[in-house]
Amino acid sequence: MTLGPWFFGQTEVDWQAYEMADDLADRFAQTAAEYDRTGTFPFAHFEAMRERGYLALTVPREDGGLGAGVHAMVFAQERLARGDGSTALAVGWHLYVVGKQAHSRTWPEPVRRRLFGEVVTDGALLNACASEPETGSPSRGGLPRTTARRLPDGSWVLTGRKNFTTLSPILRYFLVSATLDGTEEAAWFLVPRDAPGLHVEETWDSLGMRATGSHDLRLEEVHLPADALLESARERTEGRTEGWLLHVPAVYLGVAQAARDFAVKYAVERRTVNPPGHPEPTSRLADRPHVQRLIGEMDLALLPARHLLMGLARRWDERPEWRSRMVDAVAACKPFVVETALRVVDQAMRVAGGASLARSLPLERFYRDARAGLHNPPMEDVVIGNLARSAIRRAEAGEDAAR
Repeated sequence: MTLGPWFFGQTEVDWQAYEMADDLADRFAQTAAEYDRTGTFPFAHFEAMRERGYLALTVPREDGGLGAGVHAMVFAQERLARGDGSTALAVGWHLYVVGKQAHSRTWPEPVRRRLFGEVVTDGALLNACASEPETGSPSRGGLPRTTARRLPDGSWVLTGRKNFTTLSPILRYFLVSATLDGTEEAAWFLVPRDAPGLHVEETWDSLGMRATGSHDLRLEEVHLPADALLESARERTEGRTEGWLLHVPAVYLGVAQAARDFAVKYAVERRTVNPPGHPEPTSRLADRPHVQRLIGEMDLALLPARHLLMGLARRWDERPEWRSRMVDAVAACKPFVVETALRVVDQAMRVAGGASLARSLPLERFYRDARAGLHNPPMEDVVIGNLARSAIRRAEAGEDAAR
């Protein structure tokens, strides 16, 4: 059996966030297929989220936002992804950046308050730009090839290239990682969209999550004021709050749930011709034993994935003293949920049979979107390596792994 939102929503903020997502998801589901087909960016979806206040979900209440913590964000994002995975994944990175900063407060206070104010009043969007064509994901370490050169007057000049810049068609601010020229240190810079020398190259034409606008960003001698420096990369790492990354598995759980829901509805409504000798000429697809087994297996897989995700998010919010011991579990949640999503979508397609390959049904889109989860951070090999090293360290220290 599946457990509905009544089981996981516990606070007023949880329900405010969920109700926003519930309304938006139903609307976005009507247009998701068209944006996927054309690969165009869903500006209308983001305007709807701006009007509804969803873009300020993780802005603190004192700054005018909803003040959602990790659990409320995950609770809402899973629901939004059932309507449109691309939109949910894209806006999730904005909510992640804002939520992290709301709790870590590593940016200069005047800058933070100004940006949060623009998110609330204007629906301004921001996202971190770290991946590069030459070095790949920053999660694997290494310094950015993008460089920041300091001028005698204290201002900066940034040069380089980023890829997988999600939300690039609509971002007001790009948070760019760059290596400080002549050093082995990296830092983060706030780059406004209208900065001369900033160019978005529309390169995103992907198999899945086609409407996230994850184009390339080119920086050609972009001049920035001295206060564009937000924080060093070391400060950002030390102040990290891994729980906010749970927005990623939340999206893929939502995609899997959408596939399961469609498959069950399809099986109930679809009638098939019975073989000669059967007492009825036709019967529901849902009455066939192998289909019932597939449906049962989908729910069996989704149940622990949902509990793991929601449970970790709740504990991250409620027990900050546990966070240092939860890092590995939080990271492991993403590959576990993504593998679950892949299996569930595959089973949903088996329920529908050959019809699942048709673009007239959403299952092939769910399948492609779920595949994209393999390439979102944290990466599976990094997670598994960290789990192994943690286990070895505990054994060497004589710790009981069960404690």
